[in-house]
Amino acid sequence: MAVAAVAAFALLYLAFGFNGWGTPADNEQAIGEVSRWCERVSGGLLREPVNALGNLGFVVAGLAMFRVLARDPATGHPNAFIGHTPVALLYASAAVFLGPGSFVMHGTHTFFGAWLDNLSMVAYILIPWLFNVSRLARWSPRTFFTTYAVLVATYAAGYWFIAPDFAINLELFDISIGLWLISEVLYRYWSPAMRIWSGVLGFVVAFVFGITPAEMLAAPAEYWWVILFWLPGLLATHPPEGVRRYTPWFWVGVGAFLTAYAIWLTGTNEHAWCRPDSVIQAHAVWHLLTAVATWGFFRFLRTESVVSKPTPVTAHLAGS
Repeated sequence: MAVAAVAAFALLYLAFGFNGWGTPADNEQAIGEVSRWCERVSGGLLREPVNALGNLGFVVAGLAMFRVLARDPATGHPNAFIGHTPVALLYASAAVFLGPGSFVMHGTHTFFGAWLDNLSMVAYILIPWLFNVSRLARWSPRTFFTTYAVLVATYAAGYWFIAPDFAINLELFDISIGLWLISEVLYRYWSPAMRIWSGVLGFVVAFVFGITPAEMLAAPAEYWWVILFWLPGLLATHPPEGVRRYTPWFWVGVGAFLTAYAIWLTGTNEHAWCRPDSVIQAHAVWHLLTAVATWGFFRFLRTESVVSKPTPVTAHLAGS
């Protein structure tokens, strides 16, 4: 099914792009100019050929996840990322979706492409932190998937009809990176005190990505969303029922992502290292390394071992 979906996407892309992509988005450059992501804009089917093709890494990583899951026992394992479980299949699907989503943005330079690119990123990044919260809050599977679907649908509509940040300075992808780390620390070190202090970790994440606490304090209306740093702690009412091995795969994922981000910073048309006609583009490398990160986190989530008897809720989420 996953391979068929990728093939269908390729055919649709070719069909719609045969006569050109029409009017580019307002923030995109004309054919022959240098794009926002450094590569020179082409007049063919791919506006940014190298940056677009770099997204094939997500497709390869996602299909590899499906292959691993296909070899697992269909049901019965207490780990929700082993077997043909809904959450594992959702994660692999979201990893594959990252490829076409970003491919369309770099390939077409249309508003639809930008929308699909951002939607794919949000569809992926919501999964790990919502999954952690669902385990710590003892959500039912229905609550997990309903919450996920509502957030994805709300983001899709908000981006399309209002603005990428909902016109309230809420960048859901960016804030979700912080919520993921916070929820992971809670999963590893859960305690009543950690539930209170976990929100502070969000400021550490923001600092790594260039936003200092001083900036936040100076513009509280702009950075109001810091209150969401305490959302995982608020919801994490129960300790986890399992433990995870963080070495090596968690650190593979973190290392690949941070390295990718450092390279991403150099892949703009304003950076001194920009070489628009090179066959090696920093933004394409960003895509490939973040694909490695999705694989690393997939393997990490499969390391969880249950140390206490699962409740009916978590057992059902794991597919048993």
